[in-house]
Amino acid sequence: MNYPNFKDSKTFKEAFVSNVENKYAVKFEDSTPYQQYVVLGEMLRYHIAKDWHDTIEETNKSKAKVVYYFSMEFLMGRMITNNLMNAGVYNVVKEAFEELGIDLNEVEHQETDAGLGNGGLGRLAACFMDSVASLGLPVHGNCIRYRYGFFEQGVKNGYQVEHPDRWLKDVNVWEIRKDNDAVEIPFFGYIDMRTENGKLSVKHKNAEYVKAVPYDIPIIGDNNKVVNTLRLWSAEPASTYPDDAFGYHRAIREISSMLYPNDETDEGKLLRLKQQYFFVSAGVVSAVRKHKRIHRTVKNLDKKVVFHINDTHPALIVPELMRILVDEEGLEWDQAWKITKNCCAYTNHTILAEALEKWPIHLFKTLLPRIYTITEEINRRLLIEIANEYGENSHQAYQMAILKDNRVHMANIAIHGSFSVNGVAALHTDILKNIEMKVFSDYYPNKFNNKTNGITHRRWCLHSNPELVDILSDICPDWVSDPETELMKLYDMANDPKLQKKFAAMKRARKQALANKIYKSQGVSLDTNSIFDIQVKRLHEYKRQLMNALHIMYVYNRLKTDAEFKANYHPHSFIFGAKSAPGYAFAKKVIKLINTIADKVNNDVETNSLLKVVFVVNYNVTYAETIMPAANVSEQISTASKEASGTGNMKFMMNGAITCGTLDGANVEIRDLVGDDNIVIFGMNADQVTSLYANGGYKPMDIYNNDVRVRTVIDQLTNGFFEHVDKNEFNMIRDNLLYSDPYLVLKDFDSYIKAQERINELYKDQKKWLAMSIINTAKSGFFTTDRTMRQYNEDIWHVEPIKK
Repeated sequence: MNYPNFKDSKTFKEAFVSNVENKYAVKFEDSTPYQQYVVLGEMLRYHIAKDWHDTIEETNKSKAKVVYYFSMEFLMGRMITNNLMNAGVYNVVKEAFEELGIDLNEVEHQETDAGLGNGGLGRLAACFMDSVASLGLPVHGNCIRYRYGFFEQGVKNGYQVEHPDRWLKDVNVWEIRKDNDAVEIPFFGYIDMRTENGKLSVKHKNAEYVKAVPYDIPIIGDNNKVVNTLRLWSAEPASTYPDDAFGYHRAIREISSMLYPNDETDEGKLLRLKQQYFFVSAGVVSAVRKHKRIHRTVKNLDKKVVFHINDTHPALIVPELMRILVDEEGLEWDQAWKITKNCCAYTNHTILAEALEKWPIHLFKTLLPRIYTITEEINRRLLIEIANEYGENSHQAYQMAILKDNRVHMANIAIHGSFSVNGVAALHTDILKNIEMKVFSDYYPNKFNNKTNGITHRRWCLHSNPELVDILSDICPDWVSDPETELMKLYDMANDPKLQKKFAAMKRARKQALANKIYKSQGVSLDTNSIFDIQVKRLHEYKRQLMNALHIMYVYNRLKTDAEFKANYHPHSFIFGAKSAPGYAFAKKVIKLINTIADKVNNDVETNSLLKVVFVVNYNVTYAETIMPAANVSEQISTASKEASGTGNMKFMMNGAITCGTLDGANVEIRDLVGDDNIVIFGMNADQVTSLYANGGYKPMDIYNNDVRVRTVIDQLTNGFFEHVDKNEFNMIRDNLLYSDPYLVLKDFDSYIKAQERINELYKDQKKWLAMSIINTAKSGFFTTDRTMRQYNEDIWHVEPIKK
């Protein structure tokens, strides 16, 4: 392989052609876009290898403090474009490809989205990695090298179907296998614990070992020669085998097989717990080994290392670090606990009970016998401390206990074992401190803090919206390095006719790109003069895609029966994208409903020039890069108090979309920044929702009986309105709405109708709409992960930038 320095297009072009021909033994003109992609990726990885090595060496040499960021998800998307741009060679490659007659975009699209995540949690982690590298901070990721990712979504007869996401079927040009850093992880067996010569001796006997092998992926900073590492752990057979070799190999393959296996059974729960301990133990053991090589002691670990726990999945870092410090390093319990608490930081991403993991003790104890005894001892000592503060058998002791109700409460482990606990939006953090985790906040008054989420503007604007980049480069040329300050230059120009004309052209171009993609993949034709109203996010009841769908039914009814409404209605295209968890029956039924509505609406010649509905199939990061810049309206309609932050709202906002949403998550901060005139807010707020839940008395049937609009759309679910489905198809949805409506869809429905009517009217006044759009982009600089990561570092991590 010829390793050029990418100094100019001529040098690169010669090396590229030579490498393609030598690697694949073909004439260059006969090479495929995939072959060209592989060679381009390999050349780029070799090009940044010295920077990667120098980053590691400088961090080690300076004995710098480092952060290890543990997350079950890193939804990276395609990396080729991001890496070319951050390495500063994109234009060189683009020029060379143009001279060779190659479409760089086609080559870039040969890369498969890395199957390392599902939704906002993983995409946020990926944005964080881009920003910390671009800021020069020594922060490295740890995750599992899933062979199949979440799943590839298909739609059959309106229903979601899941296919294996075989993202590793082709070569991954970015990863480097590091066999020398492999770690053997014990499961099952029993613990032999005794005192020998006054020292605690702990032996894990009859354990079943699994080898964790790391694959390192470079995370390239933005033109700063800093390259951090995302380490992915793959499960392989250990040096010793149990008797049942076949069963052992099958069990090993399952560990790094797929993200979030179904945990409705005990077998599924064991697998999820095994996955979590697998990558936690491997990552922590590896980090401690490296620390000892550099510092020759673990007693200063808390001065040099931060283990960041991203949501509850990696909470086992706390007892695992205690195991290493007590069992392997021989520290006394109190010293080990002090170091552990000063090493660990925890980010909470949700208040939903279902996401605050709780594992049955009998499974936990069986799978992780030593980790259980350590967790048991942590819990015992904590309850003594809490009793000293609040007395015996206090409600505080019960709420803060790690072991209770025959379950291990992972969030409680993370809170007790960390020096920092942060929420991810101002409202979310207030709810944590004052409602959901108030007892912890009272007990640890200085531990809780807020770090509002963000997005990497490099991917979600610089890489995905070239027309907007052209506008920004003229007006605020330093916006990439200082988006918060520079983008504000747009604010006073919001009513400038020339700028509005450019924004309108930008949005038309991006809408056309999305319309082309949808037509090519699904055969649905969209009017680019219509309002592109988009809701793309994980399918969950609290996100209320159902309310959006019911509103579309309401609009369709009005268009069919109200001539005046029809005459004044601006064409509206509603676009959905979402994946449901495979076992989430209700969410999958909502997908079926959306597709059923689309089938009826899109085929009605009387109204389909005014109303279209599309459910985009297999929504992922790459699809999002086309969707986000195309939106006129950003649907952020979760039940207030349920969405921790949201980051799709920020991506849409940066690209000039207007938010239609509740005062939930980061919508509150968006409203505060842009003002009430530049956002459309509806529905109950968090205090009202919390009060309603606490006091009860909500009867959705009363709304059904008293609001003919609601009654009509609810009845249409089951009265044969949808000719091509069984009348009972949507009974589950009807019953949920009428007899429980846990996420207050009907309660907020009237307010949502009014919000949508306001949007339709606002859009008709293009001067007003475009001014709103420009203001949203101008104010979006706050929501970059560069800002978020600076705040994490200033308030939590305290690491120094790498000197290059």
